[in-house]
Amino acid sequence: MANNNANAIPAYLRTASPVPPEKRAPWYVNTAPAYAGIFLWIAFYDQLGEGFRYGSLWALLIGTVVAGAACHLLFYYVPGLLGMQTGLPLYIVGTSTFGAQGGFFIPGFFMGLLQIGWYSVATYYSTKFILNGLGYPAITPYGLVEEGHAQAFDPLFIVMALVWGYAFALIGGLGINYVAKIAQFFPIVPILLLLVSSVQALLYGNFTAFAKLQENAQVDISDPVNIGTLFIVQMVVGFFGTAGAVGADFCSNNRNEQDVLWGGIFGIWVPIIFAAGLALITVAGAFGVSGGDFRNLSLHYGDALSRLNTTNGQPNWLAKIMLILFAIGSMAPACFCSFIIGNSLSTMLAKPEARLPITLAGATIGILIAITGASAQLAPYFGLIGASFGPVIGAMIADFALHGGRWSGPREGINWAGYGGWLIGFLVGISNNDVVGNLLGLAKEPWWHHWRAHPTGIYSLLTGIIVYYLIARFFGLPARLPFPTAVSETRLQAQSGQ
Repeated sequence: MANNNANAIPAYLRTASPVPPEKRAPWYVNTAPAYAGIFLWIAFYDQLGEGFRYGSLWALLIGTVVAGAACHLLFYYVPGLLGMQTGLPLYIVGTSTFGAQGGFFIPGFFMGLLQIGWYSVATYYSTKFILNGLGYPAITPYGLVEEGHAQAFDPLFIVMALVWGYAFALIGGLGINYVAKIAQFFPIVPILLLLVSSVQALLYGNFTAFAKLQENAQVDISDPVNIGTLFIVQMVVGFFGTAGAVGADFCSNNRNEQDVLWGGIFGIWVPIIFAAGLALITVAGAFGVSGGDFRNLSLHYGDALSRLNTTNGQPNWLAKIMLILFAIGSMAPACFCSFIIGNSLSTMLAKPEARLPITLAGATIGILIAITGASAQLAPYFGLIGASFGPVIGAMIADFALHGGRWSGPREGINWAGYGGWLIGFLVGISNNDVVGNLLGLAKEPWWHHWRAHPTGIYSLLTGIIVYYLIARFFGLPARLPFPTAVSETRLQAQSGQ
């Protein structure tokens, strides 16, 4: 029986306003372009080349197809349907899975905290590529090692990170309209650069020599599907974890289920194959030409650009221009991250008037992390994101299925089925994280090299589904809270395609 005490509904729920049907639009106007821009960010594909330590180019390209399917069907589709049916964002629809009080932290506050990490990644990469493009090394204590330079705090890197970081934060803090203006223009830059670099690799690269380097390093390149395929899936779903959950926000602007479906195909699946595929082709061709000891190659996309465009062994003017353009292309995702930081944290704290200072405060933390260089280690960070939001989405899928493919409405207090699914799923998700391996002294074990490539982000999602279902069946769920009927009316109108 539902609890009729309206006072039990937190302020952030009482003030929720669904997107009305007349303000919704087709998938190609909103969902697809919004998602596609995320995958054009160089932070997504810069370190996918690490997969070559596990398998051939074909194995990794197949991995991009599988990863696109996993992101679309597992991580995005159900949150997207919930957003479309209700017209409400993630932090509202998540209250059925985690409770009205529990939803304050997961997914609400938690999303904002994780975006601070993403913001540090955006700031680090923009600063690094600007400096490299201008001919300076990007030196940090824990970041990527620049040849001939020791790791340390560098005043030049610090100043550039502060300038770029606060510029992104200010735009994001001012609101979504300013972010949208940035997003309209800048995605074209990485599209062109990906096409140019892949054509260069096909024309001037040496894929046969690269495969020989892999063979000499005892990498299995004979199987078209192997552990390298799994590594790509793990990296991609880890990168996409939080973005999949905010499918609720994106799809709250969709008219019907077909918009959710096609928005995911052309906004997620196709861009993953495009961006990741071209980046992997570029890396294989470029490092095949340069040669060297395979175990010491960085296999990063940014370094591949430099190797394809060299004069007398040094990056030429074209390489430097491309690096600067990639830094500029990072503006859209950086502004998007800063917007989510301010929007989610100010909403959950019920202080919308403080969105700009909250954005700047969160950005400050992200900038400080970027200055240390810690945000350059993308593999463990992607794994952490997948482990964190995989079980969130898994629990939402289970709740969605238990209620006949509809949103059940917010539940009172804390829904321990959601929190139980998240906790156990999170532990599964981080079981192969490099940080965990180092802490437990397992990172140098022979079997760890293969285990760290497993897509535990997907395992964590499946765990979230199973644990939520079992707790709900055997222990029950909290009572549902009363909620404005406008939500139900919006859902029915959206489902009918009106």
